[in-house]
Amino acid sequence: MTRGQAVKLDVCGVTAVVAVIDGKWKTSLLWLLEAGPQRPAEIRRRLPGLSEKVLTQALREMESDGLVHREVHDVLPLKTVYSLTDFGRRLSVALGPVSDLGHERLDRLAAEQAEQAEQAGRAGRTGQVESSAS
Repeated sequence: MTRGQAVKLDVCGVTAVVAVIDGKWKTSLLWLLEAGPQRPAEIRRRLPGLSEKVLTQALREMESDGLVHREVHDVLPLKTVYSLTDFGRRLSVALGPVSDLGHERLDRLAAEQAEQAEQAGRAGRTGQVESSAS
């Protein structure tokens, strides 16, 4: 999906929403801002691996898409605080069931991997017993 999809009018509703949260960090940013207003430094501390440049770009895109509100306090040094807009909060709530489905999928994958590891372990033990009996 491309960033251009966020402004197209001739797409389905799901595409219109996915376009504004597409990217590695935007859903994490929504999740963090759900807890309340955050300063950029606080966000970076909570999301290791997120560079200042990428954070700024993502927040600016989310601001232009109406998901976050940027408030600059006129103090020295300047203090910038980001918070969710009403639309951002509504989107975050709407993504709750999607998140639940994602966790169900991850639980299922973990159970499948554990089962496969157990089967591989049994096969390995059976092979060791057979080779030591020879």
